[in-house]
Amino acid sequence: MGGIILFDGVCNFCDSSVQFIIKHDQAAYFQFASIQSDIGQALLAKYNVSENVDSVILIEHGKAYAESTAALRISRKLDGFWPICYLFTLVPPFLRNSVYRVVAKNRYRLFGQKKMCLLPTPSQQKRFLKQ
Repeated sequence: MGGIILFDGVCNFCDSSVQFIIKHDQAAYFQFASIQSDIGQALLAKYNVSENVDSVILIEHGKAYAESTAALRISRKLDGFWPICYLFTLVPPFLRNSVYRVVAKNRYRLFGQKKMCLLPTPSQQKRFLKQ
């Protein structure tokens, strides 16, 4: 089984990130669910992640990853040169996560917000978890 990515379903930046991952994950390793969905909330509870999390969450191999660690672990499974980004895990987490938190804190102001969660295209629907 591959990884599960939980994302903010009303964030334009997060929506664009999901579309980017789908495009660069030809092996379909990742599945997706919005944090706001019932299944997203159930997975947060199962992996003891705060409901107030302000980060993408990657669930992989029975463990939940957040912030820059999640993003970098996602990058290593993407097509092209994106796995090289995983080398940033050599940077101490307190530095990487500081940058991550600035973007996360300002993502609505910088990229906007949707009134409702992303609706996947028919070809993408199999990549999204359902209750």
